[in-house]
Amino acid sequence: MSFAEILGGTLSPDAHIRDQATRALESAENENFPQYLLSLTQELANENGQTPVRSAAGIALKNTLTAKDDIRQEQHAQRWLQLDDNVRGQIKQGTLITLSSENRQVTTAAAQAIAAITAIELPQNQWLDVISTLLQNVSSPSTSLKIASLQTIGFICESIDPEILATQSNTILTAVIQGANSEEPSQDVRFAAITALYNSLEFVRQNFENEGERNVIMQTVCEATQSPSVNVQIAAFECLVRIMQLYYDKMSFYMEKALYGLTVIGMKHEEEKIALQAIEFWSTVCDEEIELQLDEEEARESSRPFENTNFHFAKIALPQVLPTLLYLLTKQDEDADEDEWNVSMAAATCLSLLAQTIGNDIVAPVIPFVEQNIRNPDWHYREAAVMSFGSILEGPNPEVLTPLVSQALPVLIEMVKDQVLQVKDSAAWTLGRVCDLLIDCIQLDVHLENLIRALVAGLEDNPRIVANCCWAIMNLTEQLGGNDADTYALSQYFEPIITTLLRITVSNVNENNSRTSAYETMATLASTGTKDTYPTIAKLGLAILERLDTTIANANQVVGTDDRLTLGELQSNLLNVLTNVTRTLGRDVAEIADRIMTSVLQLLNMSSKMSAVAEDSFLLVGALITALESDFKRYLDSFVPFLYNALQNHEEYQLCSISVGLIGDICRSLGPDAAQYCDQFMTILLQDLESDVLHRDVKPGILSCFGDIALAIGGRFESYLDVSFRVLISACNLSASTQASDYDTIDYNNQLRVGIFEAFVGIVQGLKSDGKAQLVLPQVQSILGFMNVVYNDETRSEEATKAMIGLLGDLADAFVSGEIRDYLRSEWIHALIKEGRSSPRGTPIREVSRWAREMIKRASA
Repeated sequence: MSFAEILGGTLSPDAHIRDQATRALESAENENFPQYLLSLTQELANENGQTPVRSAAGIALKNTLTAKDDIRQEQHAQRWLQLDDNVRGQIKQGTLITLSSENRQVTTAAAQAIAAITAIELPQNQWLDVISTLLQNVSSPSTSLKIASLQTIGFICESIDPEILATQSNTILTAVIQGANSEEPSQDVRFAAITALYNSLEFVRQNFENEGERNVIMQTVCEATQSPSVNVQIAAFECLVRIMQLYYDKMSFYMEKALYGLTVIGMKHEEEKIALQAIEFWSTVCDEEIELQLDEEEARESSRPFENTNFHFAKIALPQVLPTLLYLLTKQDEDADEDEWNVSMAAATCLSLLAQTIGNDIVAPVIPFVEQNIRNPDWHYREAAVMSFGSILEGPNPEVLTPLVSQALPVLIEMVKDQVLQVKDSAAWTLGRVCDLLIDCIQLDVHLENLIRALVAGLEDNPRIVANCCWAIMNLTEQLGGNDADTYALSQYFEPIITTLLRITVSNVNENNSRTSAYETMATLASTGTKDTYPTIAKLGLAILERLDTTIANANQVVGTDDRLTLGELQSNLLNVLTNVTRTLGRDVAEIADRIMTSVLQLLNMSSKMSAVAEDSFLLVGALITALESDFKRYLDSFVPFLYNALQNHEEYQLCSISVGLIGDICRSLGPDAAQYCDQFMTILLQDLESDVLHRDVKPGILSCFGDIALAIGGRFESYLDVSFRVLISACNLSASTQASDYDTIDYNNQLRVGIFEAFVGIVQGLKSDGKAQLVLPQVQSILGFMNVVYNDETRSEEATKAMIGLLGDLADAFVSGEIRDYLRSEWIHALIKEGRSSPRGTPIREVSRWAREMIKRASA
């Protein structure tokens, strides 16, 4: 079989032939990788070849160079870079030649392959002439070569760090603007150029700073919104959206001169995709201005200057934008798929963002539209009225909305029974928003009974209504409930709601996510119910456990991937409900604990390594450990093999993270009895810390877990002390040397610090409980030195501050005889305690600071 035939086989409708061809390609790749790439390139460049085969060759070539996973991407990159220069040169030349083809499908595949190669080579300062070659092509008389080269530039800009291309921004921008210019006769060329411009917007920041160059870019994009080609118009509006995201601070002049008018006209365009992008422009304006408002508020609270400018574009444009959005709300398509994004949905989202941006000013112009249309015989206007009302409930002051919502509630409750599905759905959604955002508007003695009746009736309506009714009930119980109370407003309705939810979930149908929503509602009710609802929660637990056991018994009958996914989703839903039932009932769950653990162990035996069911099973076990405390010990020997496997499953880091948390739960519940498991726990945790594969987010939790183990076994932690201190001091050094380059880095560093401090807290308290605190003394100088670094870091989080103050108090409490007196008299420690004590009254950080101050005074006397 020739290479072309093998590639053709991968496209066959016959699954057996596809499978054979795929295996043949994999075999060729593994046996002789350089020859495999050369063969793919040859087929891609073969002008006499069939289009699907050539395209498949290009995609296969790209796939050998790219991967979604960072580790696999690095492996692909190294494999490519280790190839002989001659081989790489032939492949690069072959892909570039293919751009001259008249076949658009083939040139697209070649463009993707070129972008994949440049993503590896340009960061290594290799293939530096590729951009100049592509730019020369853009000046070619061949329209197809122009398009292919612009498309390639777009793919390259999309896949490479903007900083790498920043030095070539001038030449790239010149070529792209040339292709996008209104004088370009080919609209296909303009489309490719505008798309490339979109992908290059991040690294042309320096050009945007230059007023003249910025004017040219903006003129080109604005002119493109008036192109005779719909595709060019769509791409141009997409560009405007991205420009607003990146360069809001530069937009004042252009908004006034062109963008207000262009975008409002665009929102009314008969071509839906154009209208959607024009609406998205205003949603983006609102997003940017909401972010600016938050930044300004933070600056005010921290008494620092606010360095940006909020131009209030949304408020200025309200007279033009709002009427257009309200008009678009009435353009619903009753036959549209609910998941299909359309102009009425986009308008509702934009209206909601507009309300959050301008607050009270949205209310007066929207309410007349609501009043005029809420009873309109045309359902389009009736639904638009409800949707507009629901969309403005977040942003304006509750005092402004409360009288309006109270007045509207009876009408909204009645509309959940409307004859038209779309109206019912929007009414249920709006009620959910009221329950979430404006619970005080619901007068319990006036509105609650009718509201509950309407929502419970909605649970047995169309699946689309079910999800919103469930959401409204969840919001209600979260706002009104609380486990510590004896009763709450929903108590008398609690059992009927649970009964209805159980009834509607008997079916295995999950249309519109209705079954999942119902189970989520049961889980929320179970977690928020008050003491008088506990008997119903206990019965719910039994019913859910019986359903879980049924799914286990029937699991062998499940065939096919879709059915397995459906079963897994159902089991996850059932486990989530059981977890919340267990947390609420506490020790009272002991009556069914044997059955729960039997079911969990069966599930863990059945579920694959990658199954979400395993994660949810572990969360249920964690709840059971907390509920039963030391009584859980009888299940441990059966459970720990699964725990060990999960701890070593580095690819499924969320499962691994949950498992680390379970070790903490086990140690807290069993206390000294956990010692027999700690050798294995510590061994695996240390291996996890050393792993290059395990996601970094798991590692702060592992450090914290050292503290849980030490606290549980006290003096017996001495045998793990040397290795623990070595790891913790190494983590301190890593944290101290980490530069605050971005929010993710800052957030992770704070998590790491919390893990370090919690580890030391557990170790100090645990050793002190058995009279072995002196073992910590040699490390005190290093610990306090690190704490001083953290104290002086302005990116220090409140959680890290609280953990650090707690550790200071524990150290002082452990060495009351003056061993660390001189350290504790340091000025920064007193400043830190003072900072903590100045926190708002009743906050945890204030309480721990008050206690730590007393401990430090005693130890430094």
